[in-house]
Amino acid sequence: MGSLGGGSMRDYEEYYRTQMEDGALFQDFVVDVAWQAGLVIAQYASKTYQFSVGESRSGVEIKHDKQRKSTGNLYVEYAEKRRPRPGPYAPAGIMRNDHWLFAVGDYDVVYFFANNLLRGLFAASKADGSPKYRRVQSRTSQGFLLPEDDGAKYAALVLRPDAAGKVEQRITDLEGLARSLHVVMLENPKQLTLF
Repeated sequence: MGSLGGGSMRDYEEYYRTQMEDGALFQDFVVDVAWQAGLVIAQYASKTYQFSVGESRSGVEIKHDKQRKSTGNLYVEYAEKRRPRPGPYAPAGIMRNDHWLFAVGDYDVVYFFANNLLRGLFAASKADGSPKYRRVQSRTSQGFLLPEDDGAKYAALVLRPDAAGKVEQRITDLEGLARSLHVVMLENPKQLTLF
């Protein structure tokens, strides 16, 4: 999330440009690390494709969480605005239907989650009816904080790049992942056949 910079729109536009550059660099990093692990992610660069098809041909949205280390949480975005303005937020992250997999992390660790699982965690409530996970909001983003311990438990795949560029891969529940992928494919008829 981070600070939105100064109060002026010009300050915000500079902040936005910097965030977009950072996000693009991190996406390229994740694409490369995932490739080494045998997972092909084909990201779209143009706004036209991103808005009409989605973030990627492979149905993966990638988010750089620069505060993961300091908070011990993963930020899972579910709504956004392009710029600070009055009015509603647009569905984003796990609430968009043009992808089925959400990757979040930093240069040390990247967690891959099935969107339907994250939607379930978002909807989960405590016994008193309050959300299970703390929800947070900035002027341009809404999300919830998933403790990293829970992230490790629920992730379909965790990649930990090392200095030599190798990848340590851990799949938590291969059978559960296969069931989740099957359900997602049936829910999204536009999804390409994966197997």
